[in-house]
Amino acid sequence: MSKFIFITGGVVSSVGKGLASASIGFLLRSRGLSIAMLKLDPYINIDPGSMDPLQHGEVYVTDDGAEGDLDLGHYERFAGVKLSRRSNVTTGRIYQRVIGRERRGEYGGGTVQVVPHITNAIKETFTQLESPDVDVVLVELGGTVGDIEGLPFIEAFRQFSLEREPDDIMFVHITLVPFLRASQEIKTKPTQHSVQKLREYGIQPDMIVCRSEESISDSVKEKIAMFCNVRRDCVVDERNVSVTVYEVPEILHSQDVDRIICSRLGLTTREPDLRDWSEMLAVAADPDREVEVALIGAYHAMTDSYKSVAEALFHGGVANRVRIRRRDLDCRSIAPENVEEKLAGVAGVIVPDGVGQAGCDGVLTAIRWAREKQAPFFGIGSGMELAVLEFARNVMGMKNAIHAGMLEPAVKFDPALAVIARLDEENRPSATKGAWRKGLFASYLRKGSVLRASYGDEELVRERHRNQSEINPAFVERLTRAGLVVSGANPDSQYVEAVELADHPWYVGVIYHPEFRSRPIAPNPLFKAFVSAAALA
Repeated sequence: MSKFIFITGGVVSSVGKGLASASIGFLLRSRGLSIAMLKLDPYINIDPGSMDPLQHGEVYVTDDGAEGDLDLGHYERFAGVKLSRRSNVTTGRIYQRVIGRERRGEYGGGTVQVVPHITNAIKETFTQLESPDVDVVLVELGGTVGDIEGLPFIEAFRQFSLEREPDDIMFVHITLVPFLRASQEIKTKPTQHSVQKLREYGIQPDMIVCRSEESISDSVKEKIAMFCNVRRDCVVDERNVSVTVYEVPEILHSQDVDRIICSRLGLTTREPDLRDWSEMLAVAADPDREVEVALIGAYHAMTDSYKSVAEALFHGGVANRVRIRRRDLDCRSIAPENVEEKLAGVAGVIVPDGVGQAGCDGVLTAIRWAREKQAPFFGIGSGMELAVLEFARNVMGMKNAIHAGMLEPAVKFDPALAVIARLDEENRPSATKGAWRKGLFASYLRKGSVLRASYGDEELVRERHRNQSEINPAFVERLTRAGLVVSGANPDSQYVEAVELADHPWYVGVIYHPEFRSRPIAPNPLFKAFVSAAALA
């Protein structure tokens, strides 16, 4: 049977549970163990798909089309696991499942309660990941110990720990250990109270990972160990990294975290081989040069809104031995009269998905600048769609061309002008209809295209999608006659997957999300190629 590691957080939210979980997963896989990973989110939403990026950050999409928490991106990038819709479950989904069973009469008319019905449903979410092929299941609980919405999950963990053998279960608690600059002291009291609260709920952590600005001394570790009732070697210092978050696995490994976990769970493994990872970190710490890239979006107020894009740019930078310096620009701040100033000195422009009507004009202005100035350009999702719209308006002369999903309130939907449209069942542009494409879809790549060359001359690639609009099929021929190259198309639906310009050094737009499959030691080819073009600009 599979072993289980339950990971909780204390003191404050955003303490780094996702990175710690992903790093532990990476170390266990490096030892030859097979793992599964699950993020439990206590909010009532069914999934993050409709949540505001300024509140929750990006929506991460898996191969099977599930919309999940951004921590799933950490799991895949670090641990290299392939996740699915079973890898992220919310309170909303748990209650939806239980209420559905009650409505169908599956509880025989009995009173439905948090204990045992909700807690049993929670236990189902992580036991369904158990199999003979999975050595360890890592379960991370979002939020902070003490949050009222997290109590049913903590109770489910407690119950489960009594249902299994002691060496099948391990609890890891991630906590903030603040450094007070005024007194130049590291304070352990918040951690003590956090663990005390966890113990009140019936859970004794086996390991405490201490997030801190400064390294924690041995005397501080001994104090935490004594007052939190854990072994001294199980108090781990996870200080702030100096270059990149990908340093965290080596920080944990240097303190024997993976060895301690395997010993606690009774797992016999080989020593981990971290050479490729260490080489990647060495390049990141000492690149050959620095390249500045403008990332133009609408949600920069939340640093995690473009998390996967930012990480994929980092991966592409390491592959080219360059450090990426991002110039984050709010698309609503860009206008024809200031675009030269806003983009002065950048080596490339990237427009990710998620641009709304309010930022449309600014993005169109920036795309035109990149096209006319011959600056490397990379459009993703709505970034690609707006590149097509800009081409239609300013190259083809269709000044009234529209994006059906970004219409101003005063503009009436006209299918004859909808270069970008939501399509109904018969591929006709519609003001309201439009099926989502989520998950892995194929693209045939045009021979001789920049896109195909970027993928190493691959003829067929599969990437993750999350789009509801498409290039209107009625305009494809006109666009290509005007000089826009359709360099990728879906073999089944014939939807346009990618476009580029033949008379431009590097100008590529893709409807899909290549950032979701990029890894630090296996960068997505498009990000690698874009950074390479920017470095030569």
